[in-house]
Amino acid sequence: MIEDIRDRIGKVREHAKKSQEEFGAILGVTKSTISLLETKKREPSERLLRDICREFNVNEVWLRTGEGGTDSMFAKLDPADRYSINLGTLSSSENQFIQNAVNYLAEAEPNKLKVLEEFMKSCLGIK
Repeated sequence: MIEDIRDRIGKVREHAKKSQEEFGAILGVTKSTISLLETKKREPSERLLRDICREFNVNEVWLRTGEGGTDSMFAKLDPADRYSINLGTLSSSENQFIQNAVNYLAEAEPNKLKVLEEFMKSCLGIK
C-alpha cells in the first residue's frame, strides 16, 4: 500500500492522541470530515493542511509528500519559537496547578530557580 497525504493526516492525529472528533474540533471541522479524509473519500483542502501544520507543528513538506519519513513529521523549532508556543499553551490552560507553577517560576529568586531547574531535570530524566 502506498501511503498518501490522508494516511499522514491520520498519523498526525494518532500521534497527538486525539479522537477524530477532538482533532476536527481543533481544526474547525467535523468528525465526519476527518473520517472521510482518513478513509480516503475526501481530499484535504489547502486551508486544512495549513491548519494541521500550524496547530500540530507539522512539517508541511512531510505532510504533503512524506519526504524524510516519520522522523520528519514535525517542524524543527528554534528555542525562542518553542518557548513562545509553550508559553501560549500554558497561558491558556485552566489547570490551576499550571497557573500556579507559571506564577511561582516567574516570581522565584534566581538562586531558587537553579534548584528548581535541577530538580525538574532530575524528575524528568533530562540531562
